[in-house]
Amino acid sequence: SVRETFLIIYACTGIDNIAEAITLLELNNWDLVAAINGVIPQENGTVPPLSSSSSSSSPPSSSTSAFCPVSPTSRHIVERQPRMLNFRVEYRQRSVELVLEEGSTVGEIKNILETELGVPVSKMQLKGWKSGDVSDTTVLRSLHLPKNNSLYVLTPDIAPTASTSKNSALQESLNQNFLLVISHREAQRDYSLNFPGSRTIQEVKRNISDLTNIPVRHQQWEGWPASASDDSMTLAVSGISYPCHHLSVCRRLSPANAQEPTEECADVHMISDSEGDDFEDASEFGVDDSEMFGMGSSSCRKSPMMPENSENEADALLHFTAEFSSRYGETHPMFFIGSLEAASQEAFYGKARDRKLLAIYLHNDESVLSNVFCSQMMCADSIVSYLSQNFITWAWDVTKEANKARLLTMCTRHFGSVVTQTIRTYKTDQFPLLLIVMGKRTSNEVLNVIQGNTTVDELMMRLMGAMEIFTAQQQEDIKDEDEREAREMVKREQDEAYRLSLEADRKKREAQEREEAEQVRLEQMRKEQEEEKEAIRLSLEQALPPEPDEESGEQISKLRIRTPSGEFLERRFLGSCKLQVLFDFVASKGYPFDEFKLLTTFPRRNITQLDPGSTLLEAKLFPQETLFLEAKE
Repeated sequence: SVRETFLIIYACTGIDNIAEAITLLELNNWDLVAAINGVIPQENGTVPPLSSSSSSSSPPSSSTSAFCPVSPTSRHIVERQPRMLNFRVEYRQRSVELVLEEGSTVGEIKNILETELGVPVSKMQLKGWKSGDVSDTTVLRSLHLPKNNSLYVLTPDIAPTASTSKNSALQESLNQNFLLVISHREAQRDYSLNFPGSRTIQEVKRNISDLTNIPVRHQQWEGWPASASDDSMTLAVSGISYPCHHLSVCRRLSPANAQEPTEECADVHMISDSEGDDFEDASEFGVDDSEMFGMGSSSCRKSPMMPENSENEADALLHFTAEFSSRYGETHPMFFIGSLEAASQEAFYGKARDRKLLAIYLHNDESVLSNVFCSQMMCADSIVSYLSQNFITWAWDVTKEANKARLLTMCTRHFGSVVTQTIRTYKTDQFPLLLIVMGKRTSNEVLNVIQGNTTVDELMMRLMGAMEIFTAQQQEDIKDEDEREAREMVKREQDEAYRLSLEADRKKREAQEREEAEQVRLEQMRKEQEEEKEAIRLSLEQALPPEPDEESGEQISKLRIRTPSGEFLERRFLGSCKLQVLFDFVASKGYPFDEFKLLTTFPRRNITQLDPGSTLLEAKLFPQETLFLEAKE
C-alpha cells in the first residue's frame, strides 16, 4: 500500500522522482490530498478527499482513478499547466498577496514588490526563505516550496517614516532571537535553541525532527499559543513569549483502530492533519523505513559527507563541501581544500600580520546535533562572516571509523597525542566539534573545543574569546617580527654599504692598474720608437761618406746648421754630394727628415722641398752656408 501512495502521486502529477515525492509530502505534512492539489492547477479541478468507505471497499484500480483520471488527455493537461505558488509578503504596515508560477525567479518577485511597495530592488532584502538567503536568479522550483508561503521585506537603508512607526515593533521582533526551551518527553531531555524571529514554526518543527528523530507529521506539541494556528507563521507574529518560551513535544500515538492492511484492502487510508489522523510509519504497514516506496535505502538515505578511504584529502574535502552545500545551502564557511598540513601552513606560517586561527570542524552524521549545528550555527550569517575574516576553516567527517582513524593520525602528527586523546574522549552524541587551534613558535595549541550542544551567541562568544587570545599573541609576534626585520634591515644596509665600498675600492684599484699598464705600454712604445730611431740614426751615420779634408783639392762646401735647441752642427761636404747625404747627416743627429725641415737664412728657402738627388752646387749651398732646422707643423 505504501508503494501505491507513490503510484497515486505519479499517476496524478507525473512526478516520477522518489526524493521529489517525499519532499512534496513533507511540505504538506504528509497530507496526500493537499500534496496533489498543491501540484495540480486549480483550473483542472481539485482532488476530492478520500472517504473511509471508498478507501476500504474500492478495489485498487478504482482507488487510483478516484484521485485523478490517467487518460492521455488529462495527463497531457497536467504536464502542460504550471504549478502556482501563493506568497504573502509583509512590509511594515502593508501586506501584499502574490501568485506566481514555480518557474519564476526570486528577482521577479522583487520586481513586482518594487511596483507594489515603491521600494527599489537594490534596497530590498526579501527574507523568510526556509533555505536561508537566496539570490535573485534562484528559480522557485529549486526551493521546493509549499503552495502557501509567508515572506517579509527588510529595508535597512530606508529610515521608517511617521506612517510606518506602528510597525516598528514587528520589524524589531523579526530581528530578535527567541530562546525556545523544548522538552522531549520520551527522552526526558531539554533542548535550548535560539531562533531568529523570522524563522517559521514549520522550520522549528523540522529542526526538532532532526534532533529527536520524530517526523513532523508525528509530532505532538504543547505550549504553542492559540494564535500560532499556521505553521507558515514566523515566530515574531506567532504570539510566543520573548525572550524565552517553553514547549514540549512527543511522538503522537497511532490511532487505536489502525489495522494492518491486507491484500483484500490494499488502498491507502489518508486523511489530512486537519482532520486529526496521521499517515502511519512505514513500519506499521510491515515495510522497513529503508524500503519506503518499494525502493532501496540508497534512494532515500543521505549520501555521506565524505567518502571512506579517500586517497586524496583535497578530493575528500571537495566532496565534503559539495555535500554540505546540498544539505544546508550555499551560505556556509569557506572550507579549506587541502590537507591538514597545508591548512596549518596557510594559517600559521605566513607573516605575523597575515596569520589566522585554524578552525577544525569535525562532523558526525550519527549525532542528533549535527543537523541543527550545521543549519543554525555554521550557516548563520554572523558566524560565516566571522570565520571567513579571522579563521582558516578545515573540515573532516568522522562518521566512518576509517576516516576517524585517519584524522587521529593527522592530529597526532601535527598537534601531538594530547589533542588526539582529547578527540577520542568525546562521544558520538557530543559531536560535531569545532577545534580552535593557534600556531605558536614551538608548537600548535588548541585554545578551545566547542561541542555541538551550543547556541549561536555562545559560539560567537567563544570564537571572539579565542580571537582575543590570538590577537594578543599576534601583536607580540608582529612586534618581534618588526624588530627582527629592523635588525635585518640595518644589517642589510651595512652589508650593502660594505659591498659598495669594496666595489669602489676594486674599481679604483682596477683603474690604477689600467693606468699603470697604459704607462708601461706607452713607455715600452716610446723605448721601442727611440730604439728604432737610434737604429735608423746609427745606420744613417754609418752610411754617410767620410768628411773630406780642406786640402783635398776638391770643391768643398762647408755647412753650418743651427738646431732648435740653439746648438750648431758643422760638417764639410763635397760640392758634388747629393742633398740626400745632407738630409741623412741631419737625421743621424736626431732630426729625421719627416719631422724637421731645413731652411736657408737669406733668402729663406726650404731645402727639404728640393729634389734630394740634386747636388749641393745645384742647390747653391757652396762654398759655405748657414742653415737652421725647424720642426714641421
